[in-house]
Amino acid sequence: MRIAQVSPLHESCPPQLYGGTERVVSYLTEELVRQGHEVTLFASGDSVTNATLRAPCDRALRLDPRCKDPLPHHLVMLNRVARSAEAFDIIHFHADFLHFPLFARLWGKTVTTAHGRLDLPDLPPLFREFPMMPLVSISDAQRAPLPWASWHGTVHHGLPTDLYLPGRGDGGYLAFIGRISPEKGVEKAIKIARRVGIPLKIAAKVDKADLDYYNDKIKRLLKGPGVEFIGEIGDRDKGEFLGRAMALLFPIDWPEPFGLVMIEAMANGTPVIAFRRGSVPKIIDEGVTGFVADSIDEAVAAVPRAATLDRIGIRHRFEERFSVERMARDYVELYNDVRCRSSIDAVVLSTRAASQRDAA
Repeated sequence: MRIAQVSPLHESCPPQLYGGTERVVSYLTEELVRQGHEVTLFASGDSVTNATLRAPCDRALRLDPRCKDPLPHHLVMLNRVARSAEAFDIIHFHADFLHFPLFARLWGKTVTTAHGRLDLPDLPPLFREFPMMPLVSISDAQRAPLPWASWHGTVHHGLPTDLYLPGRGDGGYLAFIGRISPEKGVEKAIKIARRVGIPLKIAAKVDKADLDYYNDKIKRLLKGPGVEFIGEIGDRDKGEFLGRAMALLFPIDWPEPFGLVMIEAMANGTPVIAFRRGSVPKIIDEGVTGFVADSIDEAVAAVPRAATLDRIGIRHRFEERFSVERMARDYVELYNDVRCRSSIDAVVLSTRAASQRDAA
């Protein structure tokens, strides 16, 4: 199958540091190539891939000091995808919904994965305007605010099984990884770690949008005892960071669409203690890969229980549920489903037009 993968340009594929969506796009692209598909990746020029790379910009926009507005770069990319649309059997979009007006007439060869939250008040008019666009959610919980939208399936993220190896959890610390923002719950993670008397290591980035929150709420907490702020890390360091952790703390305060770091921890055999928001209850197998908590008290109580979980068992459950091979197979099945539906619709429309001509 001739497949185009259209990535956001904020980070490279794979990202040098933080970047969940671009990381998933990279894993999916490389696995589709490995499975024998002809894949073209639209992404930043510093991306590394075995697919054909088409780059509308030289480097990841977040790391380019010359970039003041990412929108023009994404519009250039979408125009280039549109100009070459006939070369592909399916075009898989991961960069939000900017492409809807340009590709509405070509909906039958498109799939759009929603990677972000969907409980925003401005989104319903958009999806009502473009009901023909086939959508994919990354968890069933993600689509809850828009159950009537054109969902064609849910595909959980997956990771290469050789990316990480099971760790021993011998570092004597709890881990937090992600972004320093109110919805990610780093304040709660610090409270949990201090309540149980175990050091907390924080590997996180601070976006410009969250600088005030960081300076007003978090910076002083990082100077307290038992907290070590590492900053952003990439895949090269993530394995050791998560693999040596006793557990990953994921005390989120938002409707998490998926939570890639949860399965990254599982790939390292590290249990996850997460709050019951969004996708969490469906990603964590309670008492096997971690624990789902409804409060700080419950999370505190889960820490010693997490230490009793079988780390090899956690790794095995990751391999069963969240491998990149499974993710790629699920998407190929969806690609074929969309193409089949569009062919049926084309026949129906053609037959209807012929009937109308005959009646005239």
